[in-house]
Amino acid sequence: MFRVDLNCDMGESFGAYKLGNDEEILNFVTSANIACGFHAGDPATMRKTVKLALEKGVAIGAHPGLPDLVGFGRRNMDISPQEAYDIVVYQIGALYGFVKAEGGTMQHVKPHGALYNMAAKNPALSKAIAEAVYKVDPELILFGLSGSELVKAGQSIGLRTASEVFADRTYQADGSLTSRRQPDALITDPAQAVQQVIRMVKEGKVASQQGVDVPIKADTVCLHGDGPHALTFARQIRELLQAAGVAVRAVGNR
Repeated sequence: MFRVDLNCDMGESFGAYKLGNDEEILNFVTSANIACGFHAGDPATMRKTVKLALEKGVAIGAHPGLPDLVGFGRRNMDISPQEAYDIVVYQIGALYGFVKAEGGTMQHVKPHGALYNMAAKNPALSKAIAEAVYKVDPELILFGLSGSELVKAGQSIGLRTASEVFADRTYQADGSLTSRRQPDALITDPAQAVQQVIRMVKEGKVASQQGVDVPIKADTVCLHGDGPHALTFARQIRELLQAAGVAVRAVGNR
């Protein structure tokens, strides 16, 4: 039986600024990556998002990012492995407090944006992030780009890992995501995105922009919740996956 988790980045509103449609999208995903205040989010947003996820039975993960609110955590920073360790421990701890206060448990950790992309290729950074997760709670699942250094680091230290793929992003021949600076980085057609996901889950392959198939492992699929058609996209992808015989459930539910 084929199965996959659907995750979405959430809790990215900040103060008076509202981003995303978390309450509605939580009806269609199985894991929520909640911002921890560095790249987005604030204490009130964290509390509200944790409560919503628990009410809807969606698994909760910390979504630590670089300390870059203005750049939404998508700009590279020249941080050391020690700094990466410190900011990840700090942010997991912040979200953990709200999860525990609401009577829930945390399932996973997924780095955000530039931190995620940097760790995908940097072994030292990946090791620091994996150690941060392991030392806070070795039962947490580490989400990382399929085939990345982050997944390797998590496995090496003894963490359970989830290889992540993207429904609405195009891929390069080396298995990396096409840069958002490129015009062909995003897939806007839900049908095309679903077919890409189904192939990744069932065949373990994805077509690259260079026209060659790339081997890929798909434990969890990222859906972006901040696009203009995010809600429709989330609903369609869940329905079409289930129609294709792919069970949709959180990675923590074996």
